[in-house]
Amino acid sequence: MSTGTPRISFMIGGAQKCGTTALTEFLRLHPRVRLPSNKEAHIFDAPDFDDAAVAANIDARFAPWFEQPWQDSLLYGDATPISLFLEPAIRRAARYNPALRWIILLRDPAERAISHHAMERARGNESLALLPALLAEPWRLRRARGDLGWNSSLRNHSYRARGEYAVQLRRLLRYFPHEQVLLLRSIDLAQDAAATLRKVYAHLRLEGPLRLPEVQRHFEGAYSRHVLGHAVLHWWSWRQRRELRRALGIDLRS
Repeated sequence: MSTGTPRISFMIGGAQKCGTTALTEFLRLHPRVRLPSNKEAHIFDAPDFDDAAVAANIDARFAPWFEQPWQDSLLYGDATPISLFLEPAIRRAARYNPALRWIILLRDPAERAISHHAMERARGNESLALLPALLAEPWRLRRARGDLGWNSSLRNHSYRARGEYAVQLRRLLRYFPHEQVLLLRSIDLAQDAAATLRKVYAHLRLEGPLRLPEVQRHFEGAYSRHVLGHAVLHWWSWRQRRELRRALGIDLRS
């Protein structure tokens, strides 16, 4: 790899709460793969990202997130799920490395939204119960339009918006060709990690699969299951799944 070639060659783009942590830990086991020590480098979505930066400058921002110096024989990636959701992050990634390969994990939108809400409640970023938070979301996101700050509602309160997968994937495919984007279902990673990893390795042109860690601890939920009864959320989720099937032929239900 020459000095002028971007170091980061693949991105685990999410969506958030869809198993990206599990996939990241699986990929760390490969001797040729390197991912940020903290999983998410948050370079392309950073509020202070310099849109005029060349690849070498962006690599310099990535470098501290890796535990060892760059090595040309290794494959470097990032796992920042919000990159799929924010068009500026996609645009910056495309400018940095047009050959970047994407791995996108998708989960039932209702379950993803519930898990996201529970996480924000636990972090102290959300004071509203689930249903009021869903009702407040459009207003919150309108106020946050264009705001990439770390405390922006785009990051913390985008419960339904991040489940609008068809919209996000169409946008991603405007910047990157289909062959550079691998779409996976979280349920498949949870049920058969080895088979899912074979697809990931093929996409990244790596040999494999190798040994796997335990899966269960990465997919455990910390929220009450009774919230799944919210009819509005599940009606909305059904519409999103239908749109995804029509747009890209992906069925999120087994």
